[in-house]
Amino acid sequence: MPEISEYKGNKLICLNPGSKFTFSFGLSKAKMILENLDAIKKFVDTNGESCGDDAPAGGEGSSAEPF
Repeated sequence: MPEISEYKGNKLICLNPGSKFTFSFGLSKAKMILENLDAIKKFVDTNGESCGDDAPAGGEGSSAEPF
């Protein structure tokens, strides 16, 4: 079950307390996640191939070839 803690006066949420590698973030990132929840769902549904727009997953200017 997620837990709320504090770091340097800021509230954090930890989604997997007790795990070897915990996943925690603060209120600002939580708001950003909620604002982009549809894009995150699309990213998961497409195995990282899309985030809901027509651009490739790597963003503008990305290609499979390094140069």
